[in-house]
Amino acid sequence: MTQSTTVTDKTLITQQILAAVQEENQDKIIELSVHLVAEDIAEILESMPPKGRHFLWDVLNADIQGEILAHTNDEVRASLLEQLAPHELTEITENLETDDITDIAQSLSEEGQQTLLESLDEEERSAVEMALSYPEDTAGGLMSTDFIAVRADITLDVVLRYLRKLGELPRSTVDLFVRDREEHYVGTLKLDALLTHDPDTLVSDLVDSQQPTIKAFTPEKEVAQLFEKHDLIAIAVVNDSNKILGRITIDDVVDIIREEGEHAQMASAGLNEDEDIFAPATRSAKRRTFWLGINLLTAIFASIVIGLFDASIEKIVALAVLMPIIASMGGIAGTQTATIVIRALATGKLGAQNSRSLLIKETTVGALNGLIWAVLTGIAVLIWFQDWALSLIFASALMINLVAAALAGATIPLVLQRMRIDPALASGLMLTTVTDSLGFFVFLGLATIVLL
Repeated sequence: MTQSTTVTDKTLITQQILAAVQEENQDKIIELSVHLVAEDIAEILESMPPKGRHFLWDVLNADIQGEILAHTNDEVRASLLEQLAPHELTEITENLETDDITDIAQSLSEEGQQTLLESLDEEERSAVEMALSYPEDTAGGLMSTDFIAVRADITLDVVLRYLRKLGELPRSTVDLFVRDREEHYVGTLKLDALLTHDPDTLVSDLVDSQQPTIKAFTPEKEVAQLFEKHDLIAIAVVNDSNKILGRITIDDVVDIIREEGEHAQMASAGLNEDEDIFAPATRSAKRRTFWLGINLLTAIFASIVIGLFDASIEKIVALAVLMPIIASMGGIAGTQTATIVIRALATGKLGAQNSRSLLIKETTVGALNGLIWAVLTGIAVLIWFQDWALSLIFASALMINLVAAALAGATIPLVLQRMRIDPALASGLMLTTVTDSLGFFVFLGLATIVLL
């Protein structure tokens, strides 16, 4: 049985495993891996170059390889699956739950999926095929068919005898789903109610019909929000006819939340959270070059704006000194607003009905901050350069850029969302273009008109 470890212990064990892999010490790896759960080993595999990764994989016991695969990111999982023979794939998925088998199947080619499906018994095959029929990022793609449903018109005694016959309950089972004779969802029966009431009581007398369900095509973000709002541990997934298809448990939702956090972090740099950190350099370069190219175009555009006023900059050197401050302040203000809007969109708190109110609020915030910092920096510029006109121009440009940055930071994610483009992926780049180019244009334009 896996022993619990503290964060410090886990870090130490991880480093020892990495060292053992370098030394190709199989006995040491086996001894250390006993102290880690599948998720920990999956993280170690992701942190290793391909050669060490495949050595560690070959040392691991087949009994836990399937669970480890289910927790690795898509690219690492695909690279490990390429090394497996059909009989090995069958062996490592033998004792997995259907949602984990589905995760693995989604990383296989059509031929590989067919081979895996043929190795399953009829019930499991049907469950996995149904899960594969739904998009990966929906409730149907996440659900497991490992659940227990009982009819509403039977007694608790019948339910108890049925559970004893099964011998064990699916993981994270705190209640049973209740259905009618036509397989329609009725509600849930809590295990504590099952154990504390008279055996002759009917299930229908204790059923909780207020527990929510979720449709199979519901996006995974909405699934996570529903768990958060209702403090759920498990939820039934139903079709349009309200028939139970499967269930989603809290461990699946934790994975969604973690993946969303990683996605937001990586997307801000134009990267994919599923990318293998040790992927071939050519593949990584190909992925990153697109966003570098887009960034180059935006930088060229900003340079063109500056170039329009090169004569002004040559005559007044102070303009070159002050320009970066305008752009930087606008960039920070815009990023603050964009972050709030992107988070509100991701959590479902922002939609068509309240977007205008948020737009007005954030623009007002930009105006207030613009006024405060325009006064403070205007005074600083006056003290520094002893020039009233330059001070007023700088303050005006900063005020305009902060208002524009707030407006752009609120508008750009909303527009991208409506265009079905991930706001986290493209907002930063577009916002930088607006704040830099507009800031330079306003500052240099005003300086040219007033001072020259």
